[in-house]
Amino acid sequence: MDVSILILTVGILVILQAVLPFMVKRTVVFGVTVPVAEVRNPQLVRYKIMYTVLSSSLSLVILAAFLFSPTRTNPVLLALLLPFIILFISMALFFFFQSKVTKLKKAERWFKDQKQVHVTELNIRAQDEMLPLSIFIIPMLITFGLIAFTVVNFGAFPDPLPTHWGPDGQPDAWTDKTYLSVLILPIISLCLNAMFIGINEMTKRSGIKLSAGNIPASKARQLKLRKYSSWLLFFVSVATTILFTFLQYTTVNPEKIDGLALIVAPLGFSALVTIAAIALAVKVGMKDSDLDSDVIVVVDETTVNFDDDRYWKGGLIYFNSEDPSIFVEKRFGIGFTLNFAHPLDM
Repeated sequence: MDVSILILTVGILVILQAVLPFMVKRTVVFGVTVPVAEVRNPQLVRYKIMYTVLSSSLSLVILAAFLFSPTRTNPVLLALLLPFIILFISMALFFFFQSKVTKLKKAERWFKDQKQVHVTELNIRAQDEMLPLSIFIIPMLITFGLIAFTVVNFGAFPDPLPTHWGPDGQPDAWTDKTYLSVLILPIISLCLNAMFIGINEMTKRSGIKLSAGNIPASKARQLKLRKYSSWLLFFVSVATTILFTFLQYTTVNPEKIDGLALIVAPLGFSALVTIAAIALAVKVGMKDSDLDSDVIVVVDETTVNFDDDRYWKGGLIYFNSEDPSIFVEKRFGIGFTLNFAHPLDM
């Protein structure tokens, strides 16, 4: 792998991890619920800044140590190790500051003698812009077409059948040709299509949680998160189907596809999905977060947002058997996580 690509990839990851505390919803700080009245608490702001400085500095030091090490390090090994090291640093800092915020919350008794309320709007479902099931059927129909193409052209597939391609774009592993081995890519594609449909439908049925005292901003964030997550799922479903179709066509017509294309196609797929995920994070992260400077927070002194910390294990794992939702918004990150108390998640 080219060093410049490695630096670019790691750099993007470092930046995303560094700004994460400022992109999550403002009533959650390092996985801990805080009242709307305390979102500008100087100590909380200080913790976020410290996390950003420490995570970015330590990650850059680790990257520099690998790049300028006197012993030659395999670039492929670097590409595998560095993201995990950076994520480990981020998680270690997350738990450190989560402990700090939890102690501050208990010491200040923010939720003591306060009326905690759940907020909802009767017509909010009508404003939900998640994509319908019919749209997700499109990539599945393409996959069915790929299955038909594969069956009709079974005789044209080589025997033995290539199953892996090296860095030069040439096959370096094979298996015996059978209907199962020839159809394995379309079958995987079909399973992924079905999975994306299931995730979209279960997310659509999940609850839309609003924050008391800051209803307009939390509503805008929830609706944007659901809308753009649905679009991202559809994009990944289509992109995956196109990639698998390309690979299947390459297998049956290897002479028509340049070896370089076999290298560029998966890399291009990964790049497009990464860009789409970053776009989602930025689009959603600008609402009801520290980056949302346009929203005026109206604080009701008599009520506060509901403190559901007891349902979040370590501030990351949601376990609430009383909540019928299968997917809920993450507490540290942009997107959804599972309700692990739900039977379908077990």
